[in-house]
Amino acid sequence: MNPAWRFFKGTASGAESINFNDKNWEMVSLPNGIEYIPTEASGCSNYQGEVWYRKHFTPEESLKGKKLFLHFEAIMGKCKIYVNGKLLTEHFGGYLPVVTDVTDALKWNEDNVIAVWADNSDDPSYPPGKQQDMLDFAYFGGVYRDCWLIAHNNVFITDPNYENVEAGGGLFVSYDKVSESSALVMLKLHIRNSAQQNFKGTAEFELQQPDGRRVAIQKEKVMVSANAAESFYNKILLKNPMLWSPESPTLYNLYVRIKDQKGKVVDGYRKRIGIRSIEFKGVDGFWLNGRPYKNPLIGANRHQDYAIVGNAVANNAHWRDAKKLRDAGLKIIRNAHCPQDPAFMDACDELGLFVIVNTPGWQFWNNAPVFEQRVFSDIRNMVRRDRNHPCVWLWEPILNETWYPETFAKNTKELVEKEYPYPYSNSACDLQARGSEYFSILFAHPFEGDIDKHDRLGNYDKTKTYFTREWGDNVDDWSSHNSPSRVARNWGEQPMLIQAQHYAHPSYQYTCYETLYRVSRQHMGGCLWHSFDHQRGYHPDPFYGGIMDVFRQPKYSYYMFQAQREPVKSDLIAETGPMVYIAHEMSPFSSKDVTVYSNCDEVRLTYNKGGKTYTWKKDKSLGGMPSPVITFKDVFDFMVDKKLAREQKQAEVFLLAEGLIDGKVVATHKVCPALRPSKLLLWVDNEGTELEANGSDFVTVVAAVADNNGNIKRLSNYYVKFKVEGEGRLLGDNEVLANPVEVRWGTAPALIQSTTKPGKIKITASVLFEGSQRPASAELEIESHPSVFPMVYNPAEAELIPTVSPSKTDASENKPASSQEEINKRKRQNEQKLKEVERQQSEFGEKR
Repeated sequence: MNPAWRFFKGTASGAESINFNDKNWEMVSLPNGIEYIPTEASGCSNYQGEVWYRKHFTPEESLKGKKLFLHFEAIMGKCKIYVNGKLLTEHFGGYLPVVTDVTDALKWNEDNVIAVWADNSDDPSYPPGKQQDMLDFAYFGGVYRDCWLIAHNNVFITDPNYENVEAGGGLFVSYDKVSESSALVMLKLHIRNSAQQNFKGTAEFELQQPDGRRVAIQKEKVMVSANAAESFYNKILLKNPMLWSPESPTLYNLYVRIKDQKGKVVDGYRKRIGIRSIEFKGVDGFWLNGRPYKNPLIGANRHQDYAIVGNAVANNAHWRDAKKLRDAGLKIIRNAHCPQDPAFMDACDELGLFVIVNTPGWQFWNNAPVFEQRVFSDIRNMVRRDRNHPCVWLWEPILNETWYPETFAKNTKELVEKEYPYPYSNSACDLQARGSEYFSILFAHPFEGDIDKHDRLGNYDKTKTYFTREWGDNVDDWSSHNSPSRVARNWGEQPMLIQAQHYAHPSYQYTCYETLYRVSRQHMGGCLWHSFDHQRGYHPDPFYGGIMDVFRQPKYSYYMFQAQREPVKSDLIAETGPMVYIAHEMSPFSSKDVTVYSNCDEVRLTYNKGGKTYTWKKDKSLGGMPSPVITFKDVFDFMVDKKLAREQKQAEVFLLAEGLIDGKVVATHKVCPALRPSKLLLWVDNEGTELEANGSDFVTVVAAVADNNGNIKRLSNYYVKFKVEGEGRLLGDNEVLANPVEVRWGTAPALIQSTTKPGKIKITASVLFEGSQRPASAELEIESHPSVFPMVYNPAEAELIPTVSPSKTDASENKPASSQEEINKRKRQNEQKLKEVERQQSEFGEKR
């Protein structure tokens, strides 16, 4: 249902009515985040308030007589859903599904209207609850995830987020007695009969390996009374299972079919499942599939926002995020601080990333009973939504860094256990939090001594297992946020080198990669804060601590993390194996020292043709992180390069790193100084995915200023103008600095979105103010492919979607002007609130 919705920002009295005139409204497709935002959109620059969406469509005749549901994957804030003027659903909370039965509300052979009212304004009555200007992320709004029309026959498998049945609804797949020799696959199926007569038939479960070979089939007689629902249980004992792990994320296909007495399939679907066991054994640490997991689990936190589109991220972009994180060698992601897009969870299943699933919340508690009840509702629905994902490592049902009542912690743990009453389900809590004694898995830093006496390396409770939920951030105070870990990519070599060294092994005591590798098995690892740069509410600057920027372009720290992955090539994980990377640009301002990241046993560095070669060998007896940062001292000298250039020997100037394993060169990286800027390069950063012509999918296209040899000129000051022709459009406009784009660290990215028609898309990039001696423009042609799913929309309406965004509405518009006295008062109030934020961050150990 994503294409072609009419959209209005503000109050629109009567907009739920079927006859409301929406002809002058903007036309958009979902996911939609209300507005496009600049890459520097922190400090509450985004819109907060009411919005309306209206979709016109005529249902296909083939859907008549079906049981029909609208399934919104998420709508930010509070919302109301109307169909043909009738209010069907009201919902509070912006991160979980909103599902409504529309069977009796639709009309046939005529226009139908879905109207959605949503409001992302601050509201303490539902989580997260904290006002945005005191929040470490942004309340981007809108219908920012997919919308689906789900059609069933009268007998159907229910939706767990609609049925509201404890540990029920839909399909529940769990496991027991998992080992390399066998595994018990436990199945629970919830079937509803909306017909006026009883239903008798068969539930069939067919399990196939990834290659399509059937390994098991189970059939069970079912009987469901008229206008009732029943749950049915079954088990599959699987011999020699292909077990799921980050190193081998094998997914079986489970086909579920409901058949009537004549053998006709009346409902069913394919569900990808991964068979695994997850156990936490105190001093013995984390066990996967009946064995102790070899190494610490190192990962990162992830907020869901992206450059320009905010939280309105297409499914393929979520997959690419997971791919980039897995390529970096990460094995676990903490969904900070909310359940994230189903497409991201699917990608983690497929690519081998464990996930910590979080309840929405951040440093806020409201004593009003309705707030607690809505938190409980979120916990129930996040477990119901994500329970079948093999990637789920932990549930985090408590509220992040929040001083809630002690009984709340106990209640949340019990709630998860009720919703997942089977083996291999575990919940975690902060060591410092009230009620932590109820949890066997605790979040803590692996420090003792001066930093924080609560964190007891070598003095842990032997019955509990520990993990660091956030590590790496290092601010001077929680107002200024100066930090060696917060580095914008365009700040260049020295800041990025410092960030990478800080994350790897700084000279001061701090939770870092090295620390997490030196602790006992009882401390299982940790998640970096943060994987990507992202926007914030309570600070004017974005968070720059990501190993990639908001466009997912890598910083040096990305390659430092990549160097920690195993050098063994995996057939299931594409970007694995040996690597070497030179973190040096050979500019006049580059350091004499040359930093190299590699997971090889030996690295040779050659400086210039006929020049000196340096060798580094890994000392495996030292322990610690798998691959330390390699620094070759006093190698580079610009004056040497200048002399060769004056002699017309530019081709002899380079740095060449060779990674060796068992004496053989298995990886190389060469860097040459960028000479005269002569052209633009243009490439698509899509991780091998195809652009889908569904009106929503987008890819990042990157332009780079380069010399004749293709070396990127990192130190350059240009603006790049993008032009898009064919079946695509450029997201954003000049008002949010999306086009033309300032070149930063040699590159300028843009987002290109598909239309609903498959076809070729031509992208042209050129520098502003072209001249005969300016860098030459570049062209790139990509192609969008037909949508995977059928789409419900009016083609004439889809044609009205603009090729660029309309003017951005200032978030402060229509607000009365404030007096200086009011401004000063507000500033004093905010300073007091920020002190409370700092106190709470410190109490939960976030000064490491």
